[in-house]
Order: sequence, then structure tokens, then C-alpha cells
Amino acid sequence: MKQNSYLYAFSVVFLAGIFWSFGALTVRYMVDGHEYVFQYLFYRGFSISIILIIYLFITEGFSFYKNFFKIGFSSVLGGLFLATAFTGFIFSITMTTAAVTLFMLAAMPFIAAIVGYFVLGEILKKSTLIAMIVAFIGVCVMIINDSISGTALGAIIGFISATGFALYTVTIRWKPETPKFTTVVLAGLFCAIFAFFILDFSFQPFTTMPTINSYLSLLHGFLVASGLILYSLGAKYLPSAELALLSLMEVVGGVLWVWLPIFGINEVPSLTVIIGGIIITLSVIYYGLASRQYDINLKN
Repeated sequence: MKQNSYLYAFSVVFLAGIFWSFGALTVRYMVDGHEYVFQYLFYRGFSISIILIIYLFITEGFSFYKNFFKIGFSSVLGGLFLATAFTGFIFSITMTTAAVTLFMLAAMPFIAAIVGYFVLGEILKKSTLIAMIVAFIGVCVMIINDSISGTALGAIIGFISATGFALYTVTIRWKPETPKFTTVVLAGLFCAIFAFFILDFSFQPFTTMPTINSYLSLLHGFLVASGLILYSLGAKYLPSAELALLSLMEVVGGVLWVWLPIFGINEVPSLTVIIGGIIITLSVIYYGLASRQYDINLKN
């Protein structure tokens, strides 16, 4: 790989992580966030789909609609898994600390590795198993803390969200021809449709939400969609090991933004959450470095 290509790929994937890291802060700025989860989910899902459709139009012109004729079972399945992840993230972060939700998401590569092993027959390396065990210990430490504080449900939903993201990535590996952006468009639409029906059946109009929450949900959709575009531009030039390491930017940044006094949230993680988070972070770093060495050995 040329040095310029590598620097470009590293920069745009790093920037994608920065974009995604502000998602937790955006949710925290909501007024009475736990009361407007479905309204928020509706607007965010809709904005994700619209932004990606605009991107497809800009890059492919009027022929962009042909992507939707490629939608098959894998696209629908991947969209449902991703919609589950999107939904779980919002519910989790309104039920527990941002740190718990984000560190749960950091375990996503290991969940994907397990599913890939059983479903796709992918190789499960010794280093991956070690990293998974270490990450599991970190998750347990955080769940114990949440059990004590009464917010364990938020941690569990965070794990479900991570599983949704993992299943989406496995679906893409199962059918590489699956149109990725179109699948994400479907995921956004699934979220919006799901939220609409929930609100309709519960007689809650999706328009009755504080104006600031509406703006925040649209901003969050922009951050998610823009991050996906940047990630896709750089991912094809970087090995999966380095992508796993760069994914930590979302986690570390997200925890940092809600903690820094300058942003006005001042959400300080408990000691057990910090310890559990450090354990998970170290497991991902070990996984990334070990995978990189494995790739080097294969080339030699």
C-alpha cells in the first residue's frame, strides 16, 4: 500500500470515529431523553436514510436507484440487525452511563468473531480467544457495577446493541455483494417505521417533542451517516486489525466528551466501569496488534 493511501485511509477512519464519538453526547443533551426515545429514534433513522440516499445520488448520479434493485435477503437481514443495534444504543444510553454503553460496543469485534466461527466457519485464532476472555471479564466487571446501581438493564441492552452490529458485519462477510449503503438506508427506515408504529399504537404523536430534541436527533443522524461514509472510504485500504484499533476512538472519545466539564454533562464513570472499560480497551488493543502480526506472518 502506498504511504499516501495509508495516511488517507487512517485519517478518514479516525475522523469517522470522532464523528461517532459525539453520538453519546448528543443523546445526553436531550431534554427528558427517556421520555422521547421513540420520537428521537424516528427522526434519527429517517435522517440517516436521507443523508445516505443523497450521498449515493452525488456519487452515482441518477442511476443510484439501481442499488435498491440489488436488495436481497442479506440486505434485509443486515438492515434488521443494524436497526436493532441503532435502537439498542439509544435505549441503553438512556438507562445507564455512556461509558457502559460505549464499552459494551467495544466488545463487538469479539462477538462477530464468535458468530463468524459458528456461522461462516471462520478461523478463531488463539489471540482472538484470549482477547475475548479478557473482554468478557471487563464486561462482567461493568455489569456487576450496574447490578448494584440498578441499571443492569441498560448494560444488557448495550450488549444487545453490540450483538446487532456484530451480526450486521457477519452478514456482510457472508454475502460480500450485499450493497452496504443500501443496507444502512434500510436500517434507518426500519428504525423510523418501528418507532412510528410504536408511537401510533401508544397514541403518542411523533411530532410532540422538544424542539432541541428534534435538532439533536437530526444531528445524530448526520454524525452516524457521515461517519459511515468516511469509514467506507478508508476501510478498503486498511486491514481489519487496524480498523478494530481505530474503532476505539468512538469509545474513548464518547466517554471523554460526556465527562469533560467544558461540554456541561460531567458524567463521571464509577471506578468499576473505568476498570472494566480499561480491561476491554486493552483486549481490543491486544487483538489489533496480534492480528496485525498474524497478517505480517502470512505475507512472509
